[in-house]
Amino acid sequence: MRHRFTFIIGLLALGLGLAPALPASAAVFSPKSFTLENGLQVVVVENHRIPVVTHMVWYKTGSADEARGKSGIAHFLEHLMFRGTETLKPGEFSRIVNRNGGNDNAFTSWDYTAYFQSVAADRLALVMEMEADRMANLRLTDEVVLPERDVILEERRQVIDNNPNAVLGEQMRAAQYLHYPYRVPIIGWESEMRTLTTEDALAWYDRWYAPNNAIVVIAGDVTVDQVRPLAEKYYGKVARREIARRDRVEEPPQQAARRIERIDARVQQPSVSRQYLAPSHQWGETQHQYALEVLAEILSGGPTSRLYRKLVVEDAIAVSAGAYYSGDAIGPGSFGFAGSPRPGVEVEAVEAGIDAEIARLLADGVTEAEIADAKQRLKASAVFAVDSIRGPANILGRALTLGQSIEDVESWPERIDAVTEAEIEAAAKSVLVPEHSVTGILRPKPTS
Repeated sequence: MRHRFTFIIGLLALGLGLAPALPASAAVFSPKSFTLENGLQVVVVENHRIPVVTHMVWYKTGSADEARGKSGIAHFLEHLMFRGTETLKPGEFSRIVNRNGGNDNAFTSWDYTAYFQSVAADRLALVMEMEADRMANLRLTDEVVLPERDVILEERRQVIDNNPNAVLGEQMRAAQYLHYPYRVPIIGWESEMRTLTTEDALAWYDRWYAPNNAIVVIAGDVTVDQVRPLAEKYYGKVARREIARRDRVEEPPQQAARRIERIDARVQQPSVSRQYLAPSHQWGETQHQYALEVLAEILSGGPTSRLYRKLVVEDAIAVSAGAYYSGDAIGPGSFGFAGSPRPGVEVEAVEAGIDAEIARLLADGVTEAEIADAKQRLKASAVFAVDSIRGPANILGRALTLGQSIEDVESWPERIDAVTEAEIEAAAKSVLVPEHSVTGILRPKPTS
């Protein structure tokens, strides 16, 4: 699909392999940054391997900033940003990018909205001019807005309603967050999506889309000395505006484990998933964030990881088993487990296997050898991220919109390297609390 509204790649998780790890004190991307008089931050990452650049504009707003009853408006406006300005006709932005040999897209998350183009380096001025134009001059009418609303509704039917895994995930998220707006789907609830209007879209645009609420990240065959005059020429003339404060509610204490089951005739492969409320880079006991990254790698980092080795290889009860940590958020993050049974094995057996591994982790901890291997794989991923053109713009843009700094990103290998056994075990005991969890079971409808 043309526009994506869900998560994008995880922080520095762009690839694993046998590449040499960065030294503990090494920087990752070595970006250069400056800020225009109107408040727009511009970040440049040089990579001169091929004559291509990725240009990204990140806005510090997402679906978690929506008012009650207006779910989906952030993602809706993402679509509408392609529907024309005073000088560009609906759809012309993308047609121009394509005619110049590039590609473009956009995505919305709970905390940010981003737009990007990948083009030849000598076309950078073109996309900067067009992106600055729609930052200030979006023009919307019912004639373009209402048909696009139908497109969004069809997108929901295709991506959520017709996908049993997505339906279960949406229900689990609604149960995971008791009050925090991450419980509302990014694409919106259908009943509310149907009521969104041109006035709603323009109000959202006027409230959040301003240079002093945005970050431009450019990565590729370019230098900061080339970018600065272009940024001043195109973005510098966009007037700053007063930006409303992001009002976020507090998540109340969670005091009961929750369990959700979905039975669907369309299910081909049953599965179990478990997610726990966890600290993020900005919320909760943030001192655990790097330890949780290492822990997730120990549990799920390839065929030698704990869960895969135990459930798939040794016990032969699962075709897949893994864990993840999602801490890139302004609000609460999550730490999760998932697995699918082999044919002839009940999904409850996989759940019991995951429970046993969690119990073993909490009782016996992790080993120094596991920690060393996990750190090596994680730091190797940073090397692969450096080799990418789009990856650095993606990683830096997301980190900065979520309240982190360039130094936080650049020091990531060093902070991973400093994680200790005691910190991992303390993080596991802090997060893996049954009362903070939601378990989801997905199974096919019985044939008889």
